[in-house]
Amino acid sequence: PFYLRTGKRMPQKLSQIVIHFKEPSHYIFAPEQRLQISNKLIIRLQPDEGISLRVMTKEQGLDKGMQLRSGPLQLNFSDTYRSARIPDAYERLLLEVMRGNQNLFVRKDEIEAAWKWCDQLIAGWKKSGDAPKPYAAGSWGPMSSIALITRDGRSWYGDI
Repeated sequence: PFYLRTGKRMPQKLSQIVIHFKEPSHYIFAPEQRLQISNKLIIRLQPDEGISLRVMTKEQGLDKGMQLRSGPLQLNFSDTYRSARIPDAYERLLLEVMRGNQNLFVRKDEIEAAWKWCDQLIAGWKKSGDAPKPYAAGSWGPMSSIALITRDGRSWYGDI
């Protein structure tokens, strides 16, 4: 499944893509460890751009047996490129406008395609009688967004 959560006035200004990898069909570790965190790829677009791969690894040491734990492999752009100042999104857009570079901007046909996609969502809401749910400022969204993903046995990455 593909889940998308977006909103305004959430607890953090955050744009990221989290890909949860499917569990293996044949699990060789203890059944109780199956409930642990799955492997996932996290692509942070803003703030603090970077990529993190969270994988289940065997704990080190002979006395640990076959215990698993989640461990990150990370690339943080600000740490990797310390000597270079990384501009924020608006700085970069303004700089590219002044240079005459339009690569970061969408064309008319792209905007129309995006609206066509949005129009289909709006039509679906109207047809179902459902609509976007209001939520309190400073929250991660309406409780129905949590219920939506929980009923499939999943959870949002990074939630409280």
